[in-house]
Amino acid sequence: MRLGLVIYGSLETMTGGYLYDRKLVEHLRQSGDTVQVFSLPWRGYARDLTDSPISGWIDGLTAARPDLLLEDELIHPSLVRVNRHIRRRTGLPILSIVHHLRSSEPWPRLSKILYRRVERQYLRGVDGWICNSRATLTAVRELAGDDRPSVVAPPAGDRLGPGLSAEAIAARARRAGPLRIVFVGSLTPRKGLHTLLAALSEVPPESWTLTVIGGDRWDPAYASRIRQRIAGSSGLERVQLLGEIGDSELAARLASSDLLAVPSAYEGFGIAYLEGMAFGLPAIASSAGGAGDLVRDGETGFLVDPDDIAGLARVISTLAADRGALARMGLAARRRFETQPGWAASSAQIRSFLTNSAFRASEAQKLYSVRNPGGVP
Repeated sequence: MRLGLVIYGSLETMTGGYLYDRKLVEHLRQSGDTVQVFSLPWRGYARDLTDSPISGWIDGLTAARPDLLLEDELIHPSLVRVNRHIRRRTGLPILSIVHHLRSSEPWPRLSKILYRRVERQYLRGVDGWICNSRATLTAVRELAGDDRPSVVAPPAGDRLGPGLSAEAIAARARRAGPLRIVFVGSLTPRKGLHTLLAALSEVPPESWTLTVIGGDRWDPAYASRIRQRIAGSSGLERVQLLGEIGDSELAARLASSDLLAVPSAYEGFGIAYLEGMAFGLPAIASSAGGAGDLVRDGETGFLVDPDDIAGLARVISTLAADRGALARMGLAARRRFETQPGWAASSAQIRSFLTNSAFRASEAQKLYSVRNPGGVP
């Protein structure tokens, strides 16, 4: 197959969504397919909505003559109006890779109305959806108001190697000292680091440490507020901000931690939770979205409602005080990791979906003509 993939920025960006796209591209190329990546600048939602169909990358897409076009759904504001022009010019089937919907996140009322309207129009203008969880697919179907060819291909957690053995996990839980907590995620409001810091302020400071791993480029103002909060609080001296780190250092940090805590406002899946489970880390995860596919509350971790500071403080205190429970949950988390297919299997599932005859250009064009008379999405 010859494929195009449209994304914002670099495929090497260190987030879960870009990791998913990157692993898929690697698998497709290893399988003998040609994948050409088209990168658009990320300028902010309002400006992205003004992107023009008269663009050099579309000339490159036309010249590449792919069999179908993949789009990371993150790029929807730039393509919601442009996709119909791509159709007219190339006749390509278009499939969207959906990690989670922007409109599923908590936003002020008017912003949420705008995001829902734009994403609905975008989702109705493509031929199929590739989703990372059942929760994401459900959200996509409900917003689009219909159904079309789709596949749920969950991410994997084997990027960082084999993780820890059961013996090492049990021994780690018995060691003396504070509960070593790790947060892995971009410094953005959605990931909930501010909620975690607020909860830790209610837990005796000698009973925990926190290591924060993640980049600050996505929302510099939020990251600045986080730094100011840490510096200005007498109860947060045990917080260490590492920024972005490489895979080998990340694996070492997970191996030396006791608990992964990322209390997001919403997660489509949560690759960090699964990668932590490879190292026997129970996960404190969001109850909103698809994390429940991974985290069984009270068994492999805890599902906490967004902004539930008291509930978050309670489960941290529980694990800090009960190392037997920490060991049991860590071992259960490791067993859950072992049941998850690897990246190769997940990507192969997507490739099988892509080779389905339903996505021949002629069929896609007929589908588009029926759903969009006059070329209006």
